[in-house]
Amino acid sequence: MRTRFYSTILPLTILAVVAMLAATSPARALDISKMLGNPDQDESLNTFKLIHVNDLAAEIADPKSGVMIFDANHPDTRAAYGVIPGAHLLPSADGYSVAQTLPANRSTPLVFYCANTQCMASHEAARRAVNAGYKDVSVMGDGIMGWKKAGQPTATASNPNVSHS
Repeated sequence: MRTRFYSTILPLTILAVVAMLAATSPARALDISKMLGNPDQDESLNTFKLIHVNDLAAEIADPKSGVMIFDANHPDTRAAYGVIPGAHLLPSADGYSVAQTLPANRSTPLVFYCANTQCMASHEAARRAVNAGYKDVSVMGDGIMGWKKAGQPTATASNPNVSHS
């Protein structure tokens, strides 16, 4: 009798439970999302974009773009590689004050960067901006290392508005 249970009834029971979970998983995911503070998963699809060095350089060259750039690097990285001229220096990716650091106009184009393609500090800083309601948020994944490698100008962290090679 026990063999019949394990070979027939138990697999059918497991299959039924799996089928029920699969049928209700989208609703469960939405409920969990709401509990975690994401009211509508569909609405939270608004996220940041990825931008490359040449695209950011073009935006900077266009005075009408209004782009604001934010450096999410550690001070040691800034000392070693410099910063993009005009970049606003964040104290940390997750510790900056959104209200005091970012512009009041939530449509202003924002670009965040950090060290390189392995660095995720810029992604975290950009997520905070998106979660605060900013609509045009990008991450330059190449970071300051990619910026320099492409021959773009840098500035010192102590004077982010003065360009040098």
